[in-house]
Amino acid sequence: MKTLGAFSLILSSAAYAWQPSQEPPTLPLKSFTLPEGLEVTAWAKSPMLYNPTNMDVDQYGRIWVTEGVNYRKVAERRPDGDRIVILEDTDGDGTADKSSVFWQDPELVSPLGIAVFDNVVMVSQPPNLLKLTDKNRDGKFNEADGDIREVFLTGFNGLNHDHSLHSVTAGPDGKWVFNQGNTGAMFTDKSGGTFKLGGSYVDERISKYFADVRAIAGQKSSDGFAYNSGAAFRLNPDGTGTEVIGHGFRNSYEQITNSFGFVFQNDNDDPPACRVTHMIEHGNAGFFSRDGKRMWRADMRPGQDVPTAEWRQEDPGTMPSGDVYGGGSPTGVAFYENGALGDDFIGTLLSCEPGRNVVFSYQPELSGAGFKLERHDFVTTNPQKDFDGSDFVGGTKKDPATLVNGEDIYQFRPSDIAVGTDGAIYMADWTDHRVGGHATLDEAASGVIYRIAPKGFSPVTPVMDVNTIEGALTALKSPAHNVRWLGFEKLKKAEDGAFTAVLELLKNENPYIAARAIWLLPYFGGKGRAELDALFTKDDENIRLAAFRALRRCDGKIDPLSYAKELATDASAAIRAEAALEMRYRNFDEAKEVLIAVAESYDGKDRSYLESLGLGAGLNSEQLWQALHSKMKPGEPTEWSDPFSRLTWRLLPQAAVSALAERAGSEKLSEEQRNLAVDSLAFINCHAAAEALIALAKQDSPVHEKAVWWLNNRVSGEWAFMDLRRVLQERGILRENAGIQPIAVPEKPASLKFTVDDVLALEGDADRGAELSARCLMCHLVDDKGTDYGPSLKGFGQRQPADVLARSIIDPSFDISHGFEGHIIDVKSVGEVHGLIISDGDVVKIRSTGGITQNIPKRQIRTSKALDRSLMLSADQLGLSAQDVADLVEWLKNY
Repeated sequence: MKTLGAFSLILSSAAYAWQPSQEPPTLPLKSFTLPEGLEVTAWAKSPMLYNPTNMDVDQYGRIWVTEGVNYRKVAERRPDGDRIVILEDTDGDGTADKSSVFWQDPELVSPLGIAVFDNVVMVSQPPNLLKLTDKNRDGKFNEADGDIREVFLTGFNGLNHDHSLHSVTAGPDGKWVFNQGNTGAMFTDKSGGTFKLGGSYVDERISKYFADVRAIAGQKSSDGFAYNSGAAFRLNPDGTGTEVIGHGFRNSYEQITNSFGFVFQNDNDDPPACRVTHMIEHGNAGFFSRDGKRMWRADMRPGQDVPTAEWRQEDPGTMPSGDVYGGGSPTGVAFYENGALGDDFIGTLLSCEPGRNVVFSYQPELSGAGFKLERHDFVTTNPQKDFDGSDFVGGTKKDPATLVNGEDIYQFRPSDIAVGTDGAIYMADWTDHRVGGHATLDEAASGVIYRIAPKGFSPVTPVMDVNTIEGALTALKSPAHNVRWLGFEKLKKAEDGAFTAVLELLKNENPYIAARAIWLLPYFGGKGRAELDALFTKDDENIRLAAFRALRRCDGKIDPLSYAKELATDASAAIRAEAALEMRYRNFDEAKEVLIAVAESYDGKDRSYLESLGLGAGLNSEQLWQALHSKMKPGEPTEWSDPFSRLTWRLLPQAAVSALAERAGSEKLSEEQRNLAVDSLAFINCHAAAEALIALAKQDSPVHEKAVWWLNNRVSGEWAFMDLRRVLQERGILRENAGIQPIAVPEKPASLKFTVDDVLALEGDADRGAELSARCLMCHLVDDKGTDYGPSLKGFGQRQPADVLARSIIDPSFDISHGFEGHIIDVKSVGEVHGLIISDGDVVKIRSTGGITQNIPKRQIRTSKALDRSLMLSADQLGLSAQDVADLVEWLKNY
């Protein structure tokens, strides 16, 4: 829950008696706003299910739900453990009439993911990704009956934590994809590959950790690359062949792969910067520094806004941030390709946003190597956007008197979304008034599954016997993505017997259904390859792209290298970028021709294209730059083209240091070109780059301040290994306090002199409030004055009800904004330093009241622990009266 202060309640695991509600607070259906011609109905509700965290659809049209009754501070309210339930509409009337428990066990503690593949059920339950096999297919998991529980993978942090292990989803290639939030992990797959997902985010106050993410931050995984926590993985269904297909997330709740092979996901924010994104294969989302040891705030550059800084959009090596829409708490995603909703909805990406009471929709449009993502409200109970109960608006439930027309329309909390085998869309609703903040207000733990379908819809789930070609084809054409996997697997193994049927599917008028056939062609020998080759002559770049991806993912049956060499000069930027990505794990002699060809076609603008090239270069970026310099002959450093300068910025070659230094210091170039050269130097981890910046910092030039800033940032950041502090100090560049100063936040008052109600009873004066805002400058920015320490005040009051504004000033310790939790560092021989830890390594950087930032060597730290109160002083401590607070509230409403 976000307030002007910086604080989050520390929640206990106190148990109490809990009785499930028989009358869940379902919403009036007229509360929903959705597209013309569609209607929403309550398909299932408590007591058939409780607190739905995730769901999946099986081939029979049943919906499987994981429950989170034992969520956080109420982790013991159901002693027998959480459950997986199966919901059915047995009479086909459009509502569920049967609920059965597949498994209940103390091991289940708010699991966040479920995937059903026939009689195999994958459950995401930290520290394990579990594989449950219902051997006798009776819909009840019981090891005494011969059912099998297997720890498929283990080592995932975040027991009963939202930023943990999420659901498995099947791709059109037959691979499985899942992700882990930024609590991090270290696991070994079944082919022996070990993956280390480290970072600086640790919250063991509310969750158990199984791997030391700080210790493994920056360490390489078995594939030779270092990845940050918050990552997505693709692997074979037998647990082998794992690849990291994206990392550096904050907390992506789910990902979806459409039938052309594009991966989409949403991601949570720190302060308001939630987003929906196309995920470039292997891309870094940017939440942490490259070595994982610093959160974004530690590296926020002067003048950057929060979305740019949080997702490091001006750093080389990060993928485009997609649609950044502000505060929220994104959850499940789905991609609608076919079904009951009609042609207008084909190709729709759906993203749940419970913090905003909405499911967003997008029709992703390929643009260069990336996507345009134009957001719409697909279904919402809150079209007026009067938000309530979410972190970014203060978290508390509104008083009933403030509700629209006396109706409580604020509780729609879509935790997941899926397309059913009947072609309708199903939404799981958590129903709680609170979202985020590690809290829940609904003691009934109620839940609802809503269905969206055309008016008058009659549901029909096709009968499919996947052991037959016809049944497998029916499964492959299913609107439900994990059901499609069953058809793919059967047809892949059917060999010649399925070839004719697959060719017929390739002619389907729905492009997504037709695309599903493409991925099977490599498994049909020479004739399948011939059909695949024919697809590369098609005008549609999506078809050519899917064909190449099918080659890349066909278990080594065909080497894609010769195809990549041809496609490196394709007319489509997306296909050229894909050719580059295929080079990632190859030696440079193999990859050289493709990478150079792709680089030569770079237009200097397409960020997705450039990032794909950099990711494809992999560990060969130095060699690639030198080869490009030789081939492209860019001329003298001051004559480089913008595309070549950007290529250098992304590839970060040590061989370019002297040239970049010349560009940065040249008066022939624009300030923008010189700044780019400085930024490029700052990301090259070698002494020569540091020396170049030191020389630039001593010059009187437009890049002087930028060079100084980077050196002060890097001295305790990624260049800490160089031990530059003494050199910078001697040359007058180091901007640090001389010696560590103790700074403590006073204890909060034992009692308050006035209440929120006292303030709300007064009439506020906005002009006087503006004058009083000077007291905020020690911690907040106000009209470019003050300190960038606490949350931004700009727009804050416009998003919050008056009672939340008043409480955040009167008692800021009531709740704390995520990302602004304080710490106490006890420094030997100095005392306590209170503040925000903004980087944690051999040197801990902490920012305290007034924006004072200190670097404290870890060897001097006796203890470090969470602060039990806000870093912001209360109204009493600031000497504010009730009238003063009323005036500040009035000013904040329009600031």
